[in-house]
Amino acid sequence: MPGAVVLGGDYQGLGIARSLGRRGVRTLVVDDERSIARASRWTAASLRVPSLRTDDDVLDALSLARARRGDLTGWVVFPTRDEQVAALSRHRSLLTRTWRIPTPGWDCVRVAWDKRETYRMAQKLGVPAPRTSSEPDFTAPVLVKPAIKEHFFYATGAKAWRADSPAELRERFAAAAAIVPEDEIMVQEMIPGDDQFSYCAFVKDGSAVASMTVRRARQHPSDFGRASTFVRSVPVPALAERSLCFLREIGYYGLVEMEYKLDPRDGEFKLLDVNARTWGYHTLGAAAGIDFPYLLFRDQIGQPLPAPGPARAGVSWIRLATDLPNFLVDLRAGRVRAGDYLRTLRGIDTEAVFSWRDPLPGLYEVALLPYLAVKRGL
Repeated sequence: MPGAVVLGGDYQGLGIARSLGRRGVRTLVVDDERSIARASRWTAASLRVPSLRTDDDVLDALSLARARRGDLTGWVVFPTRDEQVAALSRHRSLLTRTWRIPTPGWDCVRVAWDKRETYRMAQKLGVPAPRTSSEPDFTAPVLVKPAIKEHFFYATGAKAWRADSPAELRERFAAAAAIVPEDEIMVQEMIPGDDQFSYCAFVKDGSAVASMTVRRARQHPSDFGRASTFVRSVPVPALAERSLCFLREIGYYGLVEMEYKLDPRDGEFKLLDVNARTWGYHTLGAAAGIDFPYLLFRDQIGQPLPAPGPARAGVSWIRLATDLPNFLVDLRAGRVRAGDYLRTLRGIDTEAVFSWRDPLPGLYEVALLPYLAVKRGL
């Protein structure tokens, strides 16, 4: 049976390696950081490369994997970052001569990759989304955010900037224009509240083979989070119809997470992002009865797919390495009470890294916390 190459070895990549490895699938983790997935009992091998940020980096890494590990023809490649998704998509016709690439073609992926395209498609289909402009003329408070996340994120470490006055908006807009092209800068209305949800699915032929909806209760940082830190599965039927409408229109195949925020002003779930890959908390799926990476792998190698039932509601996932420090910051700022936070820790179903069946990655992460804090703020 062919194996799998996982591009990125943090907790997201670790979840993929565990999903496949415990079923006998050989897994090679390729990373440009000191990753925890290499310590897993389910990782067959690992490879450190200089970088995975550009198209050439990804192509070189896959070539190096073949040179170092022998014949990997037919192995399935799992990206874990948006820039890797873009690289695999843009070079799909070349890569599929050797690899199984579960990433759609560029005409499809660019709608998720470029948020200008995302919001244009949402408007075309009548999928609610926040009001967005390319000009710094919105009434504050607003968000200043990039259309293509990676160009901005690696320079600033932020997903978006908040502006609370017209003067601050102009200042933020000018600062962003010094980092990325001005036409990549978006000014977006602030949706009040903290009710964030996601629709997660394996989509094939216009239908969801398996799906799950969740409430992303906490994130890091708390204002404009780069990653979720506490998530619980919840039934939100309204998200499935609009999400599948969007995905059918662009001809999507594979794993996807679509992020929404509930707007208390009109009661609408408004589309924020489309992530064309596994998402950070995808291991919540396995705890709720749907192992997303394994479903995708089976489909890629031509094996029949099981018919998973609906994801169980009320299943919780946490990443303590970021959730606990974030709580301490919010506690000092008076945004949360200790008792309320501690009550959410009762009955956690799955932790992002720690596992009694595979304890070394958890121990390795503790040792790497100073490195991770400096490298990418955890």
